[in-house]
Amino acid sequence: MSRKRSEQNTSFHTLKRHTKMDMIWNVSICVTALVVVLISKWLYRWSNPKCNGKLPPGTMGFPIIGETLDFFKSYGFNETSPFILKRMSKYGPIFRTNVFGSNTVVVTDPDVMVEVFRQENTAFVFSLPGAFTKVLQRDDAIVNHGKTHKHFKQITLNFFGPDGLKKKLLGNMDRGTYEGLKSKASSGSFDVKEAAGTLIIRHLIPKLISDLTAEAAENLLNIFMAFNLDWYKSFFSLSSWKSLYRSLMASRGAMKMITKALESRKESGEKHDDILNTIMEDVVLDDKYVIFQTYAIPIAAKDTTSVVMSMAVKYIKNNPKVFLELKREHDAILQNRVDKNSGVTWEEYKNNMTFTSMVINEALRLVNLAPVMFRKTLIDVEIKGYTIPKGWMVFVATSLRHYDPAVYENPFEFNPWRWEGQNLVNFSKSFMVFGGGMRLCPGAEFARLQIALFLHHLVTNYDFSMAQDDEATRTPLVSFPSGMHMNISPIK
Repeated sequence: MSRKRSEQNTSFHTLKRHTKMDMIWNVSICVTALVVVLISKWLYRWSNPKCNGKLPPGTMGFPIIGETLDFFKSYGFNETSPFILKRMSKYGPIFRTNVFGSNTVVVTDPDVMVEVFRQENTAFVFSLPGAFTKVLQRDDAIVNHGKTHKHFKQITLNFFGPDGLKKKLLGNMDRGTYEGLKSKASSGSFDVKEAAGTLIIRHLIPKLISDLTAEAAENLLNIFMAFNLDWYKSFFSLSSWKSLYRSLMASRGAMKMITKALESRKESGEKHDDILNTIMEDVVLDDKYVIFQTYAIPIAAKDTTSVVMSMAVKYIKNNPKVFLELKREHDAILQNRVDKNSGVTWEEYKNNMTFTSMVINEALRLVNLAPVMFRKTLIDVEIKGYTIPKGWMVFVATSLRHYDPAVYENPFEFNPWRWEGQNLVNFSKSFMVFGGGMRLCPGAEFARLQIALFLHHLVTNYDFSMAQDDEATRTPLVSFPSGMHMNISPIK
């Protein structure tokens, strides 16, 4: 009897255990099925974003990271972005993707590019991916648009437009460039990009904040030089993360110094003829905007103009015919100058540097600093039968236009003479290196002038050579993995 009851209890517990296990198993299957359904639904929504019309063709890549890793793959300097070319061949001139975690439409059609710039602040607005705004110490100022941006742009042009350059900057830029090159003549090999960046920052700091002590100005220069865009490369590179950290620290340091200068101005009530004073007195702009823009101006100038200067020097050295014509033009300027000890005048720059302007235009076209221009949609936008949803990023791939063989014969050849007889404007359907629309770079003339001054003093005063093993690559911004080094010595 006892044995029978024991067997019954054993059977009961076994049944109970099996029932419990079956229940756990069934629940596990249900939970797994639910998770699979939810993940599948999420993946479907990721791959097929909501749209009130027809989305451009394309793929969104992996969840969260999208196709960012493909976008960052490096390629040769004289190449067009494989990321864009591959998708163009598959989907056409307008396609969708996801980069930097943002749903994005890439535009390569030149007519559509111009239309995007034309509809600035009505259908599209300037915007940057989150990675940029975080490194730059994110602030609404960077995406400000409409009346505020137009207002600030006019203030900037008062300093960096033709009239401002002629009256306020040319003399100092000319002397600074001459002295900067002179200091390098006995230093052996030096990095052109770094030297050019230092020149640019030295020109700009007194115009930004004119009452800094020599020590404070040097400190601010070092902070600005510590910031660079080398972090805008592969996420798998340790050097990229180090550069990112240095740039973050530089951003914080610069903001702190500018904030201190602004507070000091307000307390003392002192007036100065500089950008900080001009924008802090403007009733339209608040303190955060003032601080950010005072910081952003030299950052933008340094990390663009210095790259073009470096490549321009390399192109000139590698093309003897170009060098001889450039030297002939600048030697003629010196010979025709009444006061042999005077510096470059505005009239010489505008009227006697025709070939120099052609060289600069060709260098700008080939360097193609920005592979894309960033915009964001303010509304649902209908273009070429497709709908770009509100809030999506739009990458305007202006770089493709500069390498289009239908526009430029032998597009990867450095040929300044292709610009002969042309009106060298800062924007056209085939030349968009400075952006377009309301966001056309207000520092375009400053960049051209700085490059012209550098070339003038270089070819009239020095023999120079370039390191043969220094090359440029794109990741996708232009970078010099080993630097861009040169040696200069006074002409005997």
